[in-house]
Amino acid sequence: MKAAFAIFDRMTSLNFIGFYDPVTRLKSMKIMDDFDWRICSTAPQVVDDRGLHITADTVGGSLNAFDMLFVPGGFGTRDLQYDRMFVDGLKTAGSARLKVSVCTGALLLGAAGFLQNHKATTHPNAYKQLAPYCGEVVCERVVDDGGIITAGGVSSSIDLGLYLVEKLAGTDARKRIAAQMDYPYRWDW
Repeated sequence: MKAAFAIFDRMTSLNFIGFYDPVTRLKSMKIMDDFDWRICSTAPQVVDDRGLHITADTVGGSLNAFDMLFVPGGFGTRDLQYDRMFVDGLKTAGSARLKVSVCTGALLLGAAGFLQNHKATTHPNAYKQLAPYCGEVVCERVVDDGGIITAGGVSSSIDLGLYLVEKLAGTDARKRIAAQMDYPYRWDW
């Protein structure tokens, strides 16, 4: 599996890292040796909403070679959802079998047309902004509607990462990674 982690200026880093950490452990803990990823952006370096600089592996270009697209949220999404060049870049991931977001990253998936007729969630403060993009806004921590998987507010990124680990590699993999992360969240699903 090849994953594209889309990053952008004014994203919230916990949205990104909370997902990135458990999912990339699939490879580092030798659970899925074929799990590969790239940090993708339209610029060589982005600055999050608090001043942290993050360097991209891949700048520009198509995302059509990836099996999974992940989009974090943050204040940058408010403008980027209307940025045709950025949204058109996301659209190149149309063939990815998994399109995943956390927090207001769902607005970007929506702007790219990926949420049409799907259930989705986002940060509770952005439910009204999400509604025009999707079939139904759902008030849940993680919403899986086929190949479209969205998560709520910032801290739900860890839950989303562990959810994806289980979806890709099973319950034992999720338990191993959660234990390694010392993550005590009680699983209800």
